[in-house]
Formats: sequence, C-alpha cells, structure tokens
Amino acid sequence: MGGRDVVGAVRFRRIGSPVVTRRIAVLTAGVVLLVLFGVLGTTLPVPYVAQVPGPTYNTLGDIDGDPIISIEGRDRNEVEGNLNLTTVGVSRGGLSLVQAVRGWFDDEVSVVPEESVYPPDRSPEETREANRAAFLTSEQAAETVALGRLGYPVKVVVQGVSEDSPSEGALEEGDALEAVDGVPTPDTEALDEVLGSIPGGSTVTVSYTRQGEPGTATITTGSAEDRGGSLLGITILEQPSAPFDVDIQVEDVGGPSAGLMLTLGILDLVGEDDLTGGAVIAGTGTINADGDVGAIGGIPLKMVAAREIGAELFLVPAGNCAEAAAAPDPGFPLARVATLDDALEALADFEAGRTPETC
Repeated sequence: MGGRDVVGAVRFRRIGSPVVTRRIAVLTAGVVLLVLFGVLGTTLPVPYVAQVPGPTYNTLGDIDGDPIISIEGRDRNEVEGNLNLTTVGVSRGGLSLVQAVRGWFDDEVSVVPEESVYPPDRSPEETREANRAAFLTSEQAAETVALGRLGYPVKVVVQGVSEDSPSEGALEEGDALEAVDGVPTPDTEALDEVLGSIPGGSTVTVSYTRQGEPGTATITTGSAEDRGGSLLGITILEQPSAPFDVDIQVEDVGGPSAGLMLTLGILDLVGEDDLTGGAVIAGTGTINADGDVGAIGGIPLKMVAAREIGAELFLVPAGNCAEAAAAPDPGFPLARVATLDDALEALADFEAGRTPETC
C-alpha cells in the first residue's frame, strides 16, 4: 500500500497530466486577463474629468507686464502684499478608468462627472463662452461694489458703444450721462423717457462726465422702431461713477468666483486703507451688488493652490465653510466671510494680529 501510494503520487504529477495542463491554462488565462484589464484600464474612457488646483492671480499685480486692474484718470496706490484670486483647473478630455481611480485617492485631485463641468446640452465652446461671460459679470459687480463702498454717486454709465452706433466717436465706455438736450438723466428710467419723446433722426446734445471732467456730444439719434422715439446705440448700467476708469484684464479665467478678490483689489488700489499690510492673502467667492459673498465650487483645490503660493490667510465664503474645514489642514487660517464687510474686517483683524472669525 505504501509503495503504491508513492508510485501513484509520482504518476499524478508527471508532465502532461490533465491537472498540470489545467493549472497552466488557468494561470495563462489569468495573466492574459490581467494584461487585458490593464490595457483597458489605461485606455478605456470614463465619463469623469479631473479638477486640480489652478493658477492664482494677484489682483494687485500684473500678468506678463500688464496690470490685472488698470486705473486711468488717477494714480494707483503704491501697495505691497497680495490679494490672490484662486482658480480650479480642469483636465481636457475624459479620464481613463485608472486615472479616475487614482484621482479618487489623491487629496489634490477632484474627480467629478463630466456633465457637471461640460453640460450635455452645450458644446465645449458654448460652455467656455458662458463661463467667460460669468467672469465678466463678476468684474462688473466688483467695480460697482468697490466704487459704491468708496462713496461715489450712482449714475447712468455707458458700458459699451455698438458698431455703427450713432454715438460712435462721441461717447465712450465709462461716460456718465448727465442730460439729453438739457433734461437731466439721473437714472435709466429718466433717460428712456427723454429719448422716447424725441423722434428718431433728431440731433441732440448729450451732456456727460468723463473721468471727472464734464463734456458734451452732438449726436444724430437712431430710430427705436419697436417703441418709437430715439436711440443712442449704447449699452448702459446704473452704477457708481468715479472720476477715473477701472479696467480689469484676466484672460483664460471663467466663472463668477473672482468677484470678492477683484473687489478687494480695486479698494486697495484706489481706497484710503492698506488692506494687506504686505501679507499674502488669497481667497475666493462671488459678490453681488449688495456686497454679499456667495459660495463657489472647488474650495479644497483652491486652498491647495493658496498653500503653494505661501498664502498667510484664506478668505472663505460662509457657504463653503463646512467643506473648507473638512479639507486637509492647509497651514494657514481660514476667515469666514459672508459679506464684503466681513472680508474687510477679517483683513483688518489679521493685520492687527487678531484672529479673524474662522470656519
């Protein structure tokens, strides 16, 4: 019995036996599948994109020698320090399965559904245009809030002069309209009323203020065919009018989240107070005409971007505080801001060595 057991065992393991052949086949199949899954994992696209910390821009500084905030009609304040707006970068094209999985385990990457960044009902170009339009709106809101904070009066201000407009060469962006044919135009309602009473094709005298200096323009109006009366061929907005012009230039940035930092940048450059005390301040948040600061997306990634530039304080919209507090410690305090007043108070506290209200 013992000898037969040994002989049987030897025969069971001999080369070419069915069991050995099956084992090799299983191992071979496993290796092939692993290779196949590995190849598929690196090439198979999934409907997700990666968001990463984007560049930051010092609103008090410049990009390639051109100021982010230009002031025409007066000198800018001599300022030190930084007021950096922060951004989020987005990968172009879909991720592979492996890239998506790797991103889910990386604190400095956020993997999100592609449709949350690129809505399916819009082309990529339409999405970029919408994001850019939102940024331009935030620029306008920042200027309005900052100049209002500085006490400049609200007037009817020219925002643009259309091509082949009756006002082309006569009025400019930033002009505050004071009167038409001697009739005061303190608001858009008054301007509409006076133009509605003048037949199209009439020659009118428009009084305006440009960078604090009064002027007049003689304009032959166009016809407002839909409602009758005249038109000047301009876009207008009621906003504070200052004796200087503010121009903001930040290319390749979209969305409304720069509003707060642009507002602070304008205030630091033309206001009475030094807002940074030479410190590196970063932050984010939308702003509306009432000075309310709104929540944004990607706050943990923006905190990473701020850490990389050596930020000493980060201004966090109140609506993002829970998310910001749950993120890995960035190494600097987080100041909770719900309004422009909150942001200014936080900056004053920080400069004075006090701890701002935190998240």
